[in-house]
Amino acid sequence: MPAPFRLMPVTLGFSAFLSAGFTCAATTVLPETSISAEAEADDPRVKETSTATRTATPVRYVPQAIDSIKTSNVSDYGTNDLGTALSGIPNVSSGADTRFDSLRIRGFDASNDFYLDGIRDDSQYVRDLHNIERIEVLKGPAAVLYGRGSQGGIVNRVSKLPEFGRRSTIEAQGGSDDLRSLYADLSTDPSENISLRLNMGNMDQNSFREGVSGNRQLFAPSMSWQLTPDLNWLVQYEYSRYNRTPDRGIPGVNGRPADVGRDTTYGSEHDFIDDKSQSLRSKLSYELSDNWQLRHTLGVFKLDSDFDNTYLTGYTPATNKVTRQHWQQDLTTRNVYNNVELEGGFDTFGLEHRLLTGIEIGSQRRDPTLYNAATSGPGSSPVPALDLHNPNRDLRHTGRMQVSSDNHTEVESRAVYVQDQLRLNDQWQLLAGLRYDTFDIESTNKLRDISEDRDSHSTSPRVGLVWTPLQNHSFYASWTKTFSPVGGGLIGITPGAAGNSNDLSPELTKQKEIGVKSDWLDDRLSTTLAIYELELYNRRTSDPLNPTVTLLSGLQRSRGIELTGTGKIAGNWYVRGGVGVQDATVEKDNNGFEGKRISNVAKHNGSLFLTWKPEMGWYAETGLTLVGQRYADNLNTVVLPGYGRWDALAGFRQKDWDLRAALNNISDKTYYSSATSAAQIQPGEPRSLVVTGTYSF
Repeated sequence: MPAPFRLMPVTLGFSAFLSAGFTCAATTVLPETSISAEAEADDPRVKETSTATRTATPVRYVPQAIDSIKTSNVSDYGTNDLGTALSGIPNVSSGADTRFDSLRIRGFDASNDFYLDGIRDDSQYVRDLHNIERIEVLKGPAAVLYGRGSQGGIVNRVSKLPEFGRRSTIEAQGGSDDLRSLYADLSTDPSENISLRLNMGNMDQNSFREGVSGNRQLFAPSMSWQLTPDLNWLVQYEYSRYNRTPDRGIPGVNGRPADVGRDTTYGSEHDFIDDKSQSLRSKLSYELSDNWQLRHTLGVFKLDSDFDNTYLTGYTPATNKVTRQHWQQDLTTRNVYNNVELEGGFDTFGLEHRLLTGIEIGSQRRDPTLYNAATSGPGSSPVPALDLHNPNRDLRHTGRMQVSSDNHTEVESRAVYVQDQLRLNDQWQLLAGLRYDTFDIESTNKLRDISEDRDSHSTSPRVGLVWTPLQNHSFYASWTKTFSPVGGGLIGITPGAAGNSNDLSPELTKQKEIGVKSDWLDDRLSTTLAIYELELYNRRTSDPLNPTVTLLSGLQRSRGIELTGTGKIAGNWYVRGGVGVQDATVEKDNNGFEGKRISNVAKHNGSLFLTWKPEMGWYAETGLTLVGQRYADNLNTVVLPGYGRWDALAGFRQKDWDLRAALNNISDKTYYSSATSAAQIQPGEPRSLVVTGTYSF
């Protein structure tokens, strides 16, 4: 039976429980502070974050750049994917298609550096944002708290949590391309010690791309239970299903995206991707004293993903044909993470300390089975190529499929870390951290019945200094390092591969960053200016004399500057935005990439949104997102032109109702949002309308 039916008893029981609570609370008089709370929600700033330090730290005192965006600021435009939501964040760019989320931060791939409430979430799927309060992007290496990877930074999704006294909402949305969705965000407090919250809903949408559509389902209950005055238990569960048509875009022709209509696709009407993800998170927080807290976090994640995908592989000028391949995949992943942390404050010799120490144990399993179109033997037939300008999508592969790979990978990781936030005096603060990781991976090729394993370990330091000579201005400097072990990205190694003949140490990345964080206009507007240099100084590259041997002699470098600003500028006027400039290139390489820019990375990007939003009545917003020229591939053979996208929104809210309409890409600009290769380029969305209505109770 499909998963939604298995969950139905839970769904009905939880909904009935919530409904009872709502019935009892129907006559409750809202506190007089509800309006001010609404106004606070309108402020685009996130003043305090735990992503950067795992402690509740004001953003001003974090010695690294961190950008946060509230999902409410993008959901009104119909945005429900990470790539689009973060497209205007300085020096962040999307490399995704419809298969899975993919981002680059400061020129480095961050596709495996996703987190959910601080727990690693590195599986290949498209994440749902309807149960997410905000998205935080920590720029630069973050291994001291999060372990392997995170060369350019991490993306942490912060879930919607139970809140005592919170109102419930029902939200309906409709728009272009048959967009229609209905979501409920329900809250109740059955006792003075228990708070419950349930997010659930469904979304259907076609696409401006021919034959492309998708359906999303979400069921996400959570509970906060104050077991004793000192012990709190937070439990969160999320089931998400996304059944959709895969779309691998259009090919590059003569160094540019092919001159075809934005709706042109080259897949088959029988193609599909079906992702079913489940996440269970438990967090126990025990107050040992006024200054010390002990926390235990358990995260369990499971993904079942199937796809049947006919995708383009290139373009043949002589025939004007787009060549294709046919793949099928059955994938299951399972991640389990345990974390125990101790946090507390104390004084030594007049110095104030905020100490954090923790132990983390992780276990991951990944089982992908891949099938491709057989090219020889009985029943084999080629995948039909399609005309570039007039593709006949009825031409589909009908031949035999064969098993291409059938692997099983197990990862065991262990880590211990310590961090001290030291307040030297009123002006100076020091952040120092150290982490030791072990990473053990074993992959088995079931077809050949062979296995290989790799063991890696690394020490990751971080040090930062914050100087506040003036009350509203904090200057900072930091240095940090991270590691990427063999097989630690999309987890797995290939047993018996030629490149496995030598045992490799992890790749290492270091970053130097300076900047200033400021508050202006009586603390209503916050800005961050950051300058950085980020180097992967032992990048993997093949030995030119023996290609079967991999060397750690390459160098990839990114240098850049970022400026962001968020807050209230005057009266009911708000602003959010930023601009980034970067140079991300391969400096040393033996495989033809030396001197090349990193794919999907623009030299400059940014956004600026201006909002007028009184406490009640009419409100409006308009904004511009700018992305510079990029390359579709690492060999820099196909250019993606830069673009500017203009969006706007108008709405009206009164008491319990909020109705708004958003217009995306007002000028109907033709642009290209991302690329996974020179043969797979994603056109950007044309002009579209999204209408949203919300009722609160």
